[in-house]
Amino acid sequence: MTKVRPRIALTLARPSAFHGASHQRYRDALENAGADLIVLHPGDPVPTDLDGLCLSGGGDIESARYGEENVACADVDIDRDALEIAIAKAAIERDLPVLGICRGFQILNVVRDGSLVQDVPGHRPEEREGLVEHRDVSVQSGSRLAKASGGQPLTVNSRHHQAVTKDTLGRGLVPTVVVGDLIEAFELDDRRWVVGIQWHPERTSEVSPEARGIFAAFVQEAARTTTASR
Repeated sequence: MTKVRPRIALTLARPSAFHGASHQRYRDALENAGADLIVLHPGDPVPTDLDGLCLSGGGDIESARYGEENVACADVDIDRDALEIAIAKAAIERDLPVLGICRGFQILNVVRDGSLVQDVPGHRPEEREGLVEHRDVSVQSGSRLAKASGGQPLTVNSRHHQAVTKDTLGRGLVPTVVVGDLIEAFELDDRRWVVGIQWHPERTSEVSPEARGIFAAFVQEAARTTTASR
């Protein structure tokens, strides 16, 4: 927990009863870690007075954003794509801390000129509250994610049908977790703190306690931005 509450933008899907519980989990995780939130929905303007950015999960990114035909994309929201790509580029340019979760992980890959595998069998459960569990996930030693999670093997959850591989990885992104052929976490090597994870640590009952440490590490890093600017 940090004493300075940094201003963190949290991007979310359009408000709906369907998304209410999942949106609240992101809010709770970040606020409990010490953040003051600026919640953004598709169509909102990009704010400039920020200390950090969290890109949340959601539907697929329009395939044209990474130069490919649509063969398996679903739940595309072009306004959300536009907002998140613009704010992610701005945050990286300003060297602000950025945490990308699930879709947010994929947004970071696209922003760094990467692409996506549009459909990976076996990684998205049919039921909304289901999950595919990965146990004993190893994190690259010395990485920002390892520091945030204590460097221990993690239990994480999977709810994605699109993915990043070595062949589709964006410019400057360094894999920190690989499960099979899929990159499940990465960081940007030429910025202060830009981390993407494919799983959902805000769903606390589904991940190991160590995996939840990513929120505290992110907010603490964002607090350094706040301290420097005040």
